[in-house]
Amino acid sequence: MRLPEAGDYSEWADLRRGSADFLAPWEPVRDNVYITRRAFRGRAALSKRLAKDRRALNMLIFRRDDDQLVGGITLDNIQGGVSKSCAVGYWMGERFTRQGFMAEALNAAVLHAFTVLDISRIQAGCLPENAPSRTLLEKSGFKYEGVAQSYLQIAGRWRNHVLYANLRRDRRGRTD
Repeated sequence: MRLPEAGDYSEWADLRRGSADFLAPWEPVRDNVYITRRAFRGRAALSKRLAKDRRALNMLIFRRDDDQLVGGITLDNIQGGVSKSCAVGYWMGERFTRQGFMAEALNAAVLHAFTVLDISRIQAGCLPENAPSRTLLEKSGFKYEGVAQSYLQIAGRWRNHVLYANLRRDRRGRTD
């Protein structure tokens, strides 16, 4: 995992275009500008500034064997002080799903948040019907906390999300 670089554009755009139908039910509606080289370079530059300021880590995920881009993961809204919290979000290219890449990336991001960023609480939200994402979160130590009504606008509509959290010092035990 690493921050995006301007040179990642072609591989990123190919993966996003090839997975557009797969990702559409789980993501906000994006305009045509989102997929442009210029917009990608802007987001890459912003990612570097946000990381430097310790406000967010917007990372791309690459397969270890051949450095193939497989998806992305973000630690966002990083808060210090008395909160010491952040949110995690992720996406995976369709042809790379169910191969363990996101589980490995999520576990690495959680470890980084807890040990390097000194985060105490990581929150994640997903659509209630997104069983693969819910399973991933639960297997990665996140525990169900409830439902947020009209939480995010996904696929053009305000949608409820199930909320999960992973706590650095969790005394709640395993989730079955």
